[in-house]
Amino acid sequence: MCGIGGFFGQDPGAAGGIAAAMLAALAARGPDARHARFFTVNGKNSENSGAHALLHARLSIIDPRPLADQPMASSDGRYWLCYNGEVYGWEGGAAALARAEPFRSRSDSEYLLRGVAAWGVEALLPKLTGMFAFAFVDWQRRELVLARDRYGKKPLLWWCDGRSFAFSSLLRGLLPALPAAARRLSAAGLDAYLAHRYIPAPLSCVEGVHRLPAGHLLRWPLDGGEPRVERWYRPEAAGESAPGDWKAALDQAIERRCVADRPVGLFLSGGIDSSVIATRLAALGHRFAAFTAAFPETPFDETAQAASLCRRLGLQHHVVPVPSSIRDDFPAIVAALDDPFADPSAIPLWYLAQATSREVKVVLGGDGGDELLAGYKRYRKHLRNAWRGRLHWPGQPAATPQQGKAQRWREELASPWADAYQLRFSGMSRGQRRFLQPGPDLPAHYWAPPPVWPTDPLQQLLAIDRANYLPEYILRKGDLTTMGHGLELRAPLLDHHFVQAVEALAPAQRFTRPPKLLLAEVLPPDLAQTLFHGKKRGFNPPLRHWLQHDLAERYPGLGERLAGLSDGRLDPMAVTRMLELYRGGAEDLAENVLQLLILDESLQQLQAGGLRCFNRHPEPGETGGVSP
Repeated sequence: MCGIGGFFGQDPGAAGGIAAAMLAALAARGPDARHARFFTVNGKNSENSGAHALLHARLSIIDPRPLADQPMASSDGRYWLCYNGEVYGWEGGAAALARAEPFRSRSDSEYLLRGVAAWGVEALLPKLTGMFAFAFVDWQRRELVLARDRYGKKPLLWWCDGRSFAFSSLLRGLLPALPAAARRLSAAGLDAYLAHRYIPAPLSCVEGVHRLPAGHLLRWPLDGGEPRVERWYRPEAAGESAPGDWKAALDQAIERRCVADRPVGLFLSGGIDSSVIATRLAALGHRFAAFTAAFPETPFDETAQAASLCRRLGLQHHVVPVPSSIRDDFPAIVAALDDPFADPSAIPLWYLAQATSREVKVVLGGDGGDELLAGYKRYRKHLRNAWRGRLHWPGQPAATPQQGKAQRWREELASPWADAYQLRFSGMSRGQRRFLQPGPDLPAHYWAPPPVWPTDPLQQLLAIDRANYLPEYILRKGDLTTMGHGLELRAPLLDHHFVQAVEALAPAQRFTRPPKLLLAEVLPPDLAQTLFHGKKRGFNPPLRHWLQHDLAERYPGLGERLAGLSDGRLDPMAVTRMLELYRGGAEDLAENVLQLLILDESLQQLQAGGLRCFNRHPEPGETGGVSP
């Protein structure tokens, strides 16, 4: 697990400063080692600066020796790799490569480097099990390749103007490599954030900066030209996965994610997914420490259930109380989330990761179960209207500061059934977005279409989530909050072998009432009874308390600040009106107000790092790539 970055086609005189600023932004992701390697235009190593550079900030998990550090080069210097992630079960493939040349390290990084060089990117990617985002340079072919894993567990952003190219794990790690004139706020990115509470791939909040979508790769010629982005992983249509033993696949997925040269732990709530992982870990002979976020004296505290399971399994249990006040930590939490991101559960997850990172460097989590086994209530609610299909009443909704049930129903009818699904967990409705941004027509959503469109309505919703919500919301939140503290998060339920085995099951076995009942087969009967017939709480923080106390001091001047930060795109009076309604008792606006507060703090931080408003041009002399 690491942070990666690089640039090509820079002014050699500015390269050292740009690299230093990029590595500083990536430091939390790689606390154990940070390196920059510079290259001249023809690809030769340059000790202190060059037109090109590869950067790496390392969190050492497998083979922590310096010889496994990156950027990593082939023995002849032709190939170079920067890699973020963890690949499991690679040793068998490495044995074939070692016959030609012995491995110098025990790292999966060297396996990736040697595998790409020997087999090519397209042949290697399907062989990989795990999570990854990497950059691979072939100096002989003069080509850069970026790739991202199947489900989007690891982030990767890029920018190109045809002559120059830059990439990074973080938007904040990318900004220093951009010319000042290119650091402009994206109108589409801003509206996408209001719509979804996050900015879906391929957008970002910076115009021209793109997220590489999950399961995609990018090729760029080092001598200049347009990047070519293509999908390398295409999920199989429902029912086409190869049959397999899903229980064996689950145990193998968990076992593989226990391999580490650093201490390993477990995120444990009182819910089904993490309880299944804890139970199978114990059955496999692993007694890792478990970590649970606590919300004392609230109805959504799950520490009692988690503690009971730990006693039963003989696991050491760490309870992490989420502080009653987040005032002092709010800027750091927003910074860790990189660009605007407003899931309230990211706040307790940030605190849980902070405490966990003091004890272990790797942690297993339960992400992916709901998207695989249809665990969210919103699926059942939206399926009630599946008869509507493509029928809808077109037109832009009325601008309004609130989204009551009647307004939401009108907006849902204004979109085809599948498009309207985003209203089940959106940030702001189209009417609210129009209220805050008077004038322009706005799209219903910014989702990418699934690569395979199933015929079954439930499978359609799952495909939408896998293409959008899972990689860019759930997994991005997990990556950013944990890696912000130098903690590696692994997701056994997203092992693609396990996913394919479950997808091959008959729908009646996979989709049950209550949801996820399939997993009861790997649990003791009494524990299954408790888990599957109790109320699902979710990871809900005390948002009302925070908005009424810790964050209330941010309310004065919020409308004016957001209008300035957005170059007038957000109407200050509209922001103020929404805030007044909330403070007057409109509790349904709580998450919308949090969105505005996070947007305010995030844009202030980003503009301090060089981001500009939509139309502001650089001042004279502001032409370099280094952040102010």
